[in-house]
Amino acid sequence: MLNQLREDISCILKRDPAARSRVEILTCYPGLHAILIHRLAHALWRRHWLWLGRFTSHIGRLLTGIEIHPGAQIGRRVFIDHGFGVVIGETAVIGDDCTIYQGVTLGGTRLYKGEKRHPTLEHGVVVGAGAQILGGFTVGAEAHIGSNAVVVKPVPAGATAVGNPARIIIKNASHAPQAGSSQSTDKVDSPAPGALADGSAPSPCESDWNAQPLQDLLQSQHDERTGRTADGFAPYAVDQNNDDPLTKVLHELINHAANQERRIGKLCKAMEELGQRVENGQPPLDAERLNRMVE
Repeated sequence: MLNQLREDISCILKRDPAARSRVEILTCYPGLHAILIHRLAHALWRRHWLWLGRFTSHIGRLLTGIEIHPGAQIGRRVFIDHGFGVVIGETAVIGDDCTIYQGVTLGGTRLYKGEKRHPTLEHGVVVGAGAQILGGFTVGAEAHIGSNAVVVKPVPAGATAVGNPARIIIKNASHAPQAGSSQSTDKVDSPAPGALADGSAPSPCESDWNAQPLQDLLQSQHDERTGRTADGFAPYAVDQNNDDPLTKVLHELINHAANQERRIGKLCKAMEELGQRVENGQPPLDAERLNRMVE
């Protein structure tokens, strides 16, 4: 029991940057108190002291604002951060090393007794604030559930579910677009500044604009806004490097514009070879213009 308590305190100290000391965690963290009270209530429930187990969980709800049915199964090193408004149903199963934020509901959509009505979270799942996971399905290991997402179907291991109804984003899937990649079927590699893709010298009408500086600037500003911690813990369950839909779309638009710019440059070069001179009406982008565009 003491070893398990030490594990719980250590995992909170590691995952929550606001935690200052073990004494503070032991005395001031309602998520930890709710887990401790649930262990007592669950032990009573398993011994078929059903009323006493339910009453114990009710006391825990009054003290912490977190409602956990005594029949729910919770693994080791589970961290309920803030926790107010969290509801965990009777047949829910939470694996080791999961993280749950405030306002989360692990609920059911059916009213039949004796069946699996609530979700199963495998180890390492992170559930963002206000998310609702409804149904007797499984959320795979290391999956992320975005804030305020409504999940009503299984989530594969390592994937991210965002939105209402939730859509599934799978990392490194061959069919899923990746940030920084182009959807164009005629993909053109980025040429070096001052040269075309084929290595020839550019004509005056060809811009040597490269999308990479704008992408890097966009990524750095997004990293600053999201505030991911140094150990890689994403507090709102969305990995800004791969899973943020807004960043992904912006990267796609940037790459599409870069491809269009290069195609126009090649067209200008072809016209010049035919004897038609085309003037370049737009100067290349510099660092100052890139900053103004992003701002």
